[in-house]
Amino acid sequence: MKDVETLILTIVKPLVSHPERISITQSESDRFYEFHLSVADSDVGRIIGRRGRIAQAIRNVVYSFRFHGAKRVRLIIEDGKAKNS
Repeated sequence: MKDVETLILTIVKPLVSHPERISITQSESDRFYEFHLSVADSDVGRIIGRRGRIAQAIRNVVYSFRFHGAKRVRLIIEDGKAKNS
């Protein structure tokens, strides 16, 4: 699982202005290994991109990572809106 986290950091670090504020947490469900990516509020737009194209490209790379078994990888980008509600 550290390999996936390293992969996410390698992709995201060059895109943000505040790399020290990158946070990745992990959770597991019946079907997925979920990685929750959180960045500074000012960097969220840089990670998502216009029409979500950058976020989709990041997810395509991360989703291609396979573990043994049936579980798949899921990347959830926290946009800060859920924190306030």
